This record gives sequence, C-alpha cells and structure tokens, in this order.
Amino acid sequence: MAALLVSPTLLVLALVVLYPTIVAFKESFYGKAGLDPETGFLNKTAPFVGGQNYADIFSPAGERFWNAFWNTSFFTVTTVALETVIGVAMALIMHKAFRGRFLVRASILIPWSIPTAISGLLWRWIFNSHGVANEILGQQILWTTEGFHAQVAVIIAEVWKTAPFIGLLVLAGLQVIPKEVYEAARIDGANSLRQLWHITLPLVRPALLVAVLFRTLDALRMFDLPYVLIGAHKHSVETLSMLAQDEASNVHFGPASTYSVLLFLYVFLIALAFVRLLGTDLVGESDAPKRGRRWAVRRRKGLTA
Repeated sequence: MAALLVSPTLLVLALVVLYPTIVAFKESFYGKAGLDPETGFLNKTAPFVGGQNYADIFSPAGERFWNAFWNTSFFTVTTVALETVIGVAMALIMHKAFRGRFLVRASILIPWSIPTAISGLLWRWIFNSHGVANEILGQQILWTTEGFHAQVAVIIAEVWKTAPFIGLLVLAGLQVIPKEVYEAARIDGANSLRQLWHITLPLVRPALLVAVLFRTLDALRMFDLPYVLIGAHKHSVETLSMLAQDEASNVHFGPASTYSVLLFLYVFLIALAFVRLLGTDLVGESDAPKRGRRWAVRRRKGLTA
C-alpha cells in the first residue's frame, strides 16, 4: 500500500529528474560534432570519446572550467554568508511588535518576490555607467564589465534579492519560540545580547540551517542573475551553469553534459554533507525549546545560589 501511494510521486521524479540525469551522463561520453569531410556539413552524431571530456578539465583546456568552478564557489560562500547575517537581522526586525509592522514585513519581502531576470535588469540600470550607484559614489565605475567590481555587483544584487528568503524562514522559527523562555531570561537578568546568543539563535537553529541549505544549493546553480546583469562570456562572473549553457548553445553537447554532471555531483556532495553533519536538525524534531528552557532554569539556579 505504501509503494502504491508514493508511486505517482516516484513516477514524476523519474520523468523530471532521473531520466534527464541519465541522458546527461550518457551524453558526457561524447565529444564535439565536427564537420564531415565528404559533405562539408556538420555531423548529425557526435563521436564517442569515453572519459576524455572529464580528463580535459585537468588539462590546459580545462582552465575555463576551473575559473567557473571557483567563481561559483566564491559567489556561494560570499552571498550565503551575507544573506544569513542580513536575513537573521530582518527576521528579528519583522518579529518585533511595533506600529506598521505589516508594512515593514511587506517591504522586506518585495525583493524576493521579484523575478530574477527583472531583478537583474533593475540592477543593471542601477550599475550603469551613469546610474544611481556611480552617482552616489561620485565615480565612474564600469560595473558590468570584467573585474572584481563585476563580482561585487552580482553579490550585491543577489544578497538584496534573496536575503528576505532566509529572513522569512527564520521568522517562522522565531514565532514558535515560547514567550515564557524570554520572560524567564529577563527575570534572571539576561540582557538582549545574551538572550539572542543563548536563546534565540539556538531555538531558530533548525529553521536557519534549512534556509542556509536551500540558499547554498540555489547559489551553486546561479545562472540568470549574472547572465542578465553582467552578460555572457565574462571571465570574472562566469559560473558552471553559464558555462554549460554556453557550450550547449554552441552545439557542444558532450562538454556541456560533462559540466552539468560535475555541477550535479558538486551540489549533491554539498547537500549530503549538510544532511550527514546536521541531519538531526534538518529532518528530525528539534529539542531546541527544551534546551532553551533548561538554560533558563540553570541560569535561575545560578543567580539564586
């Protein structure tokens, strides 16, 4: 009965996930389709090259792959770290009871609701040579060209758009924290900083870990924002997804499939590391509320003594 109930879901997953993955892995063993010397036209079938596409990434020909790999990793680490700090701050602000709180919540969540392509066009206008960013800085910086400033532009736009996502998940975790825990802490003399460090962060840890995991996996697949904001064939911002798309658009389906498979393995290993190291907080019922109450009790006993 259990297998029958989950069979529709498994069928959908097999069609949209398993089958494309198998096809991509199969295509990665084929090379670039060259010209037929007899007809002068492009061959309809690509030659079978075995694992040559995977071996090429360790040769000088793989320089572009490693550049995209390090760009992807840099964007992921930087944006997720900034989004975590800013998202937690947003959640704390949205959780406070004050006049106009609903208006503040709506304004904070607006960037996340904007489509990524539209967000890229918006920030492309801001980072124009005569745009708002240069007017504020009083300088003429070519943000959408090659260089570190292009990476900064992508990071700012990405953090602006997706930090509210982490804030929303953390806010959901904040709303289930029992109020008596904070009341006990205030009675014990704990200031706001100690409440944040010993109560709030431990109690929202499961929600925060889920938010960080989702954002990490999403950032590793970053494509549309740098593609729209900076453009294609930009060495400083090209990611693995952009590299695979560029190879596929040039009818190099073998190398494109190879890069896609490697990106899939990269994302899978990161997800596996999260689940294995933090699995009890990601998929199980957290005992954080109990830990918060125990901390308040220990604190009270210490002051009483």
